[in-house]
Formats: sequence, structure tokens, C-alpha cells
Amino acid sequence: MTNFSDLGLSAPTLQAVADTGYTVATPIQAEAIPVALSGRDVLGIAQTGTGKTAAFTLPMIDRLVAGRSKARMPRSLVIAPTRELADQVAASFEKYSKGQKLTWALLIGGVSFGDQELKLDRGVDVLIATPGRLLDHFERGKLLMTGVQIMVVDEADRMLDMGFIPDLERIFKLTPAKKQTLFFSATMPPEITRLTKQFLNDPVRIEASRPAQTAETITQHIVRIPSADAAHKRTALRALITAATEMRNGIVFCNRKSEVDIVAKSLKKHGFDAAPIHGDLDQATRMRTLEAFRKGELKLLCASDVAARGLDIPDVSHVFNYDVPHHADDYVHRIGRTGRAGRKGDAFMIATPADSRNLDKVLKLIAMKPEEVTLDIDWSEVRADGKRRDDRRGGDRAGGRDRDRGRGRGRPASETSVVGMEPTKVIPRPEGEEAPARVEVEAADEAPRERRPRRERRPRSGERAAEAAPAERVAPEPRAEREPRPEREERGDRAGRSERAPRAEARGEREPRRDRDRDRDNRRGRDDDGPGVVGFGADLPAFMRPK
Repeated sequence: MTNFSDLGLSAPTLQAVADTGYTVATPIQAEAIPVALSGRDVLGIAQTGTGKTAAFTLPMIDRLVAGRSKARMPRSLVIAPTRELADQVAASFEKYSKGQKLTWALLIGGVSFGDQELKLDRGVDVLIATPGRLLDHFERGKLLMTGVQIMVVDEADRMLDMGFIPDLERIFKLTPAKKQTLFFSATMPPEITRLTKQFLNDPVRIEASRPAQTAETITQHIVRIPSADAAHKRTALRALITAATEMRNGIVFCNRKSEVDIVAKSLKKHGFDAAPIHGDLDQATRMRTLEAFRKGELKLLCASDVAARGLDIPDVSHVFNYDVPHHADDYVHRIGRTGRAGRKGDAFMIATPADSRNLDKVLKLIAMKPEEVTLDIDWSEVRADGKRRDDRRGGDRAGGRDRDRGRGRGRPASETSVVGMEPTKVIPRPEGEEAPARVEVEAADEAPRERRPRRERRPRSGERAAEAAPAERVAPEPRAEREPRPEREERGDRAGRSERAPRAEARGEREPRRDRDRDRDNRRGRDDDGPGVVGFGADLPAFMRPK
């Protein structure tokens, strides 16, 4: 056992550690802190819950005390894969830097850009960020990373799972080549190993435990159920929670975000104190739910793998794997939420026949066989989800919409009903009598459908003045015979062109505009010798003049 006072930390830092109640360092802290204080690169591999956050936070504080920050140029950078983990690192830095004149800023999504930019403008010693929000500030021109002296990548394997490796490579290229780099992770897949060889300079590899090893303080259990139906899994989960002894709180892990909401809603419906947390929720809701769980105000936290990495909730007594994780490494991180800091914890995993392949990967990774747990449940009485949906329409609501349509689906085959009769009156058919053919029945007392009256013609403008009262309809006057229209030998005949105007005035209508315009255009160019010709005006050739 190694005390913090033997690691070479300064007196103010040791006092801050003592104020938190810790005196003995964990293996990863005991090995990583002296190397980090010397300025060398570190590649730390340790199981989750062993204090990796303090392993890089404490030496960072001691090294940054001597120096001064500049506007928009942070002196150190901590990259975390999730908002919750970044917020936890910020809380650790605030706790351990007590009494030191160091500033820090947290850059995560879901928070206003303006507040974060104000802190960057003042200058910060430590910048804690997620990759996406960090690059957003850089592209806005609000941040320069050329002054970074220490760079920390926390949960590096999680960066790989979340697709942050391209962003991480870009961030490395924006920082100076000469800097101290600290890599910490619980597992070390080949892709992360390649990344460490590319960006770390002669690192000291520290393996406090075998990669993907579970803590000895965690008692692991496996529960096998005969069906992968969601109703069966939820029944098994409720039975495990009810039967758990000395359970203070617990985290229920699901593979999908949609399943998280469904499980949380089901637990609340059955009287359990549960709430969901996953990446689709807004940041305020996630932080509020997490804070309630930390304070003990919430007993069950239904989570996706966003809560499986790096969340420091030291007093979690139980972990329930509602789904067997797709990646075996996630199982180690999930159950690592319990049994932390030497405390005892219990982990349960529900396994179905469909999970055989993923289950084999988990058992191979942890190199041990969890305890088998048998539930006292008669699975034949547990209805599947599909039957539950049918039963919810039962009773007085049996038949649902089909009953309203008169089809009778949901009634026994020996009963018939007639369209137009009361739906509750059913006429039984005598035994031995064959079902009658389908007959279209029309109610006898149904009145014949009246034909819709034809819409009356809308009166014209000339007829509106002569309309009579609605009760007395006046017959229209017979139309006068039209006088024969004299043939116009010449297109410029004024009398012929104005014949239309008196008739239009008699009907109460104005002469059409196009006729008036045409008459006006034709009258142009007329001389006193005779009517003009369209197109020539007064300059009519002699051979075209009438003889």
C-alpha cells in the first residue's frame, strides 16, 4: 500500500486529497503519478473504477502551478468521450485544485457557446472537452491549441467505439509536437495501440491490472430465461430487483436507447423508482437525473452505454444487464460501476438463447464463470408482448375497431349480427344449422334518400335589377328578334362597328374593352374622302382605291 505523501506531490495538493478523505493511492495512481510528474508520456491500462482520473489530475495540478494562462490558449487539454465523463473530470479538478490559483473550462455539447467563449477569452489553465465541441470552437476561431503543454486522453478505447478517432487525430495535429501526452484506458484494442505509437513519444506503459479484468469485489451472476421476448425479460428484471438483498440503488443497462425508455417506463408502472438516461436526452435532463441518482433521491437508473464509461458514482450496490452487450469490453465497464473503492457489489446479467454468441465472448473475456441464478417463475403463465397487446383490448373493448365496423371479429364463430342492429344484441344460431350466405340487409324504416336540389343559375348583371321577391318568380320577357345585321363591305365602317354598343347598353352591359380598342385603332388614319383601309391609313395606293 502506497500513501499519497510518498508520490512527490506538493503540500497544497496533498491537503486537497486529504480533504476528500483519501490517504492510500490505488495501484494505477501509485505507478502513474511519479512518472507523470517527471514529464514523460504515460500509457495507463487499468480496470474501471481504480482511480484513473486522479492519476492524471493530481500531477497536472502540480505541473501547471508554475505558469500563467493566455487568452484563448489553454495550457493543458483533457479529451473525454462523453459529456458526463468530461463533467466528472471537471469536478475532480475543482476538488483537487482547491487552494491553487488555477482556472479551468468545460466545453461540452448542450451548453451555450457564449458562456464557454467568455471563459476562453479570459484564459484557462486546463481545458476539459469532448472532441466535437472542441473542434466547433476551433473552427469558430475562438480557440488556439498551440500553447498546450500537457494533453490527456481519457477512456481512449471508448473514443474508438464512438467513432472519435478521426477527430482525435486532427486534434493531435493542431497541438504542438513537443508536449506531454497521457493515455488512459481500461482496454487496449489494436487500433488504440496504433494511435499510441503514432502520437506518444517513448511512453511508459503502466498496467495496473490485466486488460478487461473485473474487480474481485464484484459478485457476478447470470440469469438464463427461456425466451427473448421483452415481456419475459422485464418480468425477470423485476424479480431480480425485488429479490436483491441489501440493495441501496442500481443501474440497469440496455443495448438500445429506445429500450432504455421502455424499461424505465415499465419499472415506474410497477411501482419502482426509475428514470432513463441516454444520449438522446438533452444535457440538462441527463445532468439532473445523474445528480438525483448520486444524492440517493433516485433508486434505479436505466442507462445505455453512455453511462458505462468513467462515471464516478462510488456507492452503487447493484448492476443489472438487461441485455447482454454486443461488445464484450462493454460488460467490464458496465459492472465496473459497482464494487468501486473497495466496496462490495453485485452484478446480474439476463441471458436468452438468442444471446449465446455475445455471451460466449463475454465469458471468454472475463475468464470466469458467473454464478447461475434460477428464478421461481412459471414462464408458461407469463404472456408474451403480442398477447399482452391483444389482452389490453379485451373485456368490454374486445373486438376494437372491428366491432364498430360490424364485422364481428373477436366474437365466437357461432354468433352472427346484422348491420343496423344494436352491437350488444347477438342472435345465436341453432346447433346443426349451416351458416347462412351473406345477405345485404336494408333497414325497412330507412327513408329513401332525397335528391339534392339543383343549384339555381346565378342571375346576370342585367337581370339583377329585374329580380322579383323569392316567393314570386317573374318569367323572363321573350327576347326580341334580332334585326338583320347589314354586311359591312369595309372593315372601317363606323356604323357597323358600333352596332354592338346599343345592344350591350340595352342589356345593361358595357361594350367589351377589346372591341372599343379595336374600333379606336381602326379609326386612326381615316380621311374625309372615304373609309380607310386597315393597315394603310391615309396612304392608300391608287390601284386599290374604289372606282
